[in-house]
Amino acid sequence: MTDDVLMSVRGLKVHFPIRKGVLVDRVVGHVRAVDGVDLDIRRGQTYGLVGESGCGKSTLGRAMLRLVEPTDGTITFDGTDVRALKTEPMRLLRKRLQMVFQDPLASLDPRQSVESVLTEPLRTHGFPGKPADRVRELLDVVGLPANAAGRYPHEFSGGQRQRIGIARAIALNPDLIIADEPVSALDVSIQAQIVNLLEDLQEQLGLTYVVVAHDLAVVRHVSDTIGVMYLGSIVEESPSDDLYAEPLHPYTIALMSAIPIPDPVVEERRERILLTGDLPSPANIPPGCRFHTRCPFRQTTRCADEVPSLREIRPGRKVACHWSEEIVSGRIQAAASSHDPTATEVGAPV
Repeated sequence: MTDDVLMSVRGLKVHFPIRKGVLVDRVVGHVRAVDGVDLDIRRGQTYGLVGESGCGKSTLGRAMLRLVEPTDGTITFDGTDVRALKTEPMRLLRKRLQMVFQDPLASLDPRQSVESVLTEPLRTHGFPGKPADRVRELLDVVGLPANAAGRYPHEFSGGQRQRIGIARAIALNPDLIIADEPVSALDVSIQAQIVNLLEDLQEQLGLTYVVVAHDLAVVRHVSDTIGVMYLGSIVEESPSDDLYAEPLHPYTIALMSAIPIPDPVVEERRERILLTGDLPSPANIPPGCRFHTRCPFRQTTRCADEVPSLREIRPGRKVACHWSEEIVSGRIQAAASSHDPTATEVGAPV
């Protein structure tokens, strides 16, 4: 790890066993929710994780904090091997690792007041000073009035509840916050407020974020680096502006083509790439490139029988595709029909 890398993940896997049997409980397979992920999270920056529902984004985020125990791989946080920590050292490390959950109501105890919710981590980790003063400070930082401390989660709107969740996450002055779909359960007008709040807190407190989302516009707005996940693995990693300017992996190209453009003329003329079929089951991942069953650029060689490595094809840009250079240069074109996943090379007989 270099000094600017706060967390490094190598070969991380989370496999859930599939059990069958009545009298004898036996394992008949595994759901490979996360299947060999490598990534580096740099201090003070935001790493965005995007992909379809079911691709393993949230499981990866939870596994990085060991809220879900990884099956294999290494997690190194600021020089510490996180997976090697026992119960008490891991509890102490959690002061520096926090999470903002997707559903703000489900993540708050309905029987606890806001003051109790925010005081609990302070007492647990022995935060110096008066808890009541810290609670007022936290409420002020996230834009809530001081009298909110005596109220309960059901008395707040969705956006206000998410602010309480953010206040709880920053209560212990953490270094890294993983935000799992932090705005997906909120109205569009409230989403912008929460995103702006996260950005302001990052600037004020020097926070590092991992933002898990499927809203490509939100991820572009907040992220410095973006990792695109498909079926449990990273298929493309790139600086945010570069990814949106020129996606290199076929899956990313298809995702970007689905982003609506607020110009009816451009929207009507631009080409959309429609993926065929459903996301394969993580319990039965296709051989070779795991995207080849839906890829509009699929070739007859390599795609179905050779697993592509996540390789750097440009400075700072990594892609897990055998044909990225040919696709970007136009030597390989997408199938003419969205119902025909077989692509052709330019000039090749059809």
